[in-house]
Amino acid sequence: MTQAIPYWHVDAFASEVFAGNQAAVMVLDEWLADDVLVKIGGENMFAETAFVVRDATGEADWELRWTTPTYEIALCGHATLAAGHVLLEHHEWGEGQDRVTFRTRKSGILEVRRSGDGYEVGLPAIHTQPRAHPEAVKLLGAEPLLVHRNDALYNIFLFENEAQIRALDPDLRGLGKLGVDQFDCTAPGDNSDIISRVFVPGAGVDEDSVTGSAHAALTPFWAERLGRNSFTAHQASARGGDLTCTLEGAETDRRVWLGGPCTTVVAGTFFI
Repeated sequence: MTQAIPYWHVDAFASEVFAGNQAAVMVLDEWLADDVLVKIGGENMFAETAFVVRDATGEADWELRWTTPTYEIALCGHATLAAGHVLLEHHEWGEGQDRVTFRTRKSGILEVRRSGDGYEVGLPAIHTQPRAHPEAVKLLGAEPLLVHRNDALYNIFLFENEAQIRALDPDLRGLGKLGVDQFDCTAPGDNSDIISRVFVPGAGVDEDSVTGSAHAALTPFWAERLGRNSFTAHQASARGGDLTCTLEGAETDRRVWLGGPCTTVVAGTFFI
């Protein structure tokens, strides 16, 4: 029997089409088999597809999972923002609602709330520490001022200025051989407080467009250096995208709020 699934294609962190980061959002009545979710992600061929199901536990409004074209991941910021946009703007559930919460399997409770003409997505802050990564530095093709890492596959490389970030031409095949790590290259921005480019070739995303999870790590990293908890960010991919970044909470329970608009590109039905 053919199953019809409501489907939206959203450009997250974008006020117009052809910008920001693409995500598919699919509203399910119940969870499909894990391998089917991944196959749908492969059919969509976006960096991430977000799947939502009403949360029966009462801990949140919806359950949320994400797949790349090849596997399920633990956290995705831009597809969470896109899912919030779909539920608040296009789904009957969202009538009269200003916020939506999501229960995830590995990242706790996430939230998307309306903010001005767009939204903010709340993600757990990701902390990194100074730690060398000579194998990756050699493949980036430029020497950073500082390297921060953690054991959750997040790597931050601090450069001096925006020109260096834009000029990076890393060995993506080589970086991909290091695993599914995320390589976040950043510097002070010319027209924003910070700028970044994000490479995840081991996960099938050579260069990501606008990366929420990367900014969950970049926000505490830069808040310390800027001496303030709120600032603007630009991700200098081919599509490009702008975000607001805010760090909230106590040291043991810090949260990052990333703000920006969403643009719906396609609304339709996915048949399996």
